[in-house]
Amino acid sequence: MSADIKAKLENAYQNASIIESYNLVPKGQMGLRDMVKFDFLQFLAFLSLSDGADMKEEIAFIKDYLGYDFDVRRLTTFKYERTGGKDFINTPPRSLTYFVQADISSTLTPEQKAVKRAKPLVDAYKLLGQAFIACNDEASQIEIANLTNYSIMLDGYLKKFGLYKKDKNDPLKDIKDKAKAGEKPEEPEKDVETLLEELNSMTGLFSVKQDILNLVNLIKVRKMREERGMKQPSITLHLVFSGNPGTGKTTVARMLAEIYRGLGVLSKGHLVEVDRSGLVVGYIGQTAVKVSEVVDEALGGILFIDEAYTLTSKKGEGDFGQEAVDTLLKAMEDHRDDLIVIVAGYPDLMEEFLNSNPGLRSRFNKYIFFEDYTGAELMDIFRSMCKKQDYRLSEEAEAFAAEFLDNRAKQHLENFANARDVRNFLEKAVSNQATRIVSLAEVTDDQLMTIEKEDLEAVSL
Repeated sequence: MSADIKAKLENAYQNASIIESYNLVPKGQMGLRDMVKFDFLQFLAFLSLSDGADMKEEIAFIKDYLGYDFDVRRLTTFKYERTGGKDFINTPPRSLTYFVQADISSTLTPEQKAVKRAKPLVDAYKLLGQAFIACNDEASQIEIANLTNYSIMLDGYLKKFGLYKKDKNDPLKDIKDKAKAGEKPEEPEKDVETLLEELNSMTGLFSVKQDILNLVNLIKVRKMREERGMKQPSITLHLVFSGNPGTGKTTVARMLAEIYRGLGVLSKGHLVEVDRSGLVVGYIGQTAVKVSEVVDEALGGILFIDEAYTLTSKKGEGDFGQEAVDTLLKAMEDHRDDLIVIVAGYPDLMEEFLNSNPGLRSRFNKYIFFEDYTGAELMDIFRSMCKKQDYRLSEEAEAFAAEFLDNRAKQHLENFANARDVRNFLEKAVSNQATRIVSLAEVTDDQLMTIEKEDLEAVSL
């Protein structure tokens, strides 16, 4: 790990020297290589808790990786002078702005622009921060949260310039080639950073993304500490997903299973999705058998229980929902090293579910809340769905859809289902479009692809 960090830092310094040769940094300023190192120092000072005893290891870390020789008093003073302002966590490092300029510059040659350098610099920040937090006897939740929020700011800055995604030369090429040859392509395993990029590229869900990244940072720091023989901070990986329908709970759970696999938490990284009907059987003794079968299928991955509150909502005689819960709790204990359970449902009903059994409350103490989408976010989802299916909206249809979805979000009717509403909206619009154009004598490609306002006006949800 130490060699990997130093390699990333050295790569950042080398890139700084190359960018400086492009004359993008104004003369008279600090050299870009020194600026990168100084920005790293400010970042680590920001993460530091400044509580004396813990700082001894942090000071040694800073000297080893950055070459700065501080004592406790000097680092504490530096921290509050340089990072104590409220804008630090919202402001990209000055050196990163020059890396971004180089990546997007129109004055550089194609050869100079071929290698993207801003993303590797951000990756170096993340790895450096994780290792710094893991260097002493305490893995503070405050430090983890600061790392998470700073990482989100860095990623957001790259997104503004279209530099967030990894620079790849058609990652699907091998799959496409196999498909052309008639072979069944294998789905490539994605690394954690790629999965996090996909998660962060989803519309909305800011607090969800923040919670997931916080978990990832905690797991990575925990793994580093384990490798060094340090005590491990307690961590709960079983989760409660609360939120209304269509807010992305199942999608995020599936991505989280793969992320956990990439982190070495799970052996397979698949998702098994069930609800009450997949766990409860109306015969004595059969529910426990059914739950055990589902658990066996989910081992190595995540068991996702949707509308979990229905397991305990029917407490009358002859209901076996409690038997399912008791069997599940035992299985979670028996397979705690290779099974994660996520329970999901409406916020209020999930509270009732957790309060129904002391064992549930003790197992599930980490909540992730999925907010409803705004009208603008629903419109972004609608555009994305249209694009994926090779449809486009006429100008009038675009305006109508934006107003319709905004009203849908604001009215928040009882049957409002967020992204599911958007999917139904598109499916019905496509059906209306097909009915409209099928009787035409000749249909152009443009007509086949375009959804008009009249196709949307006839939709009712």
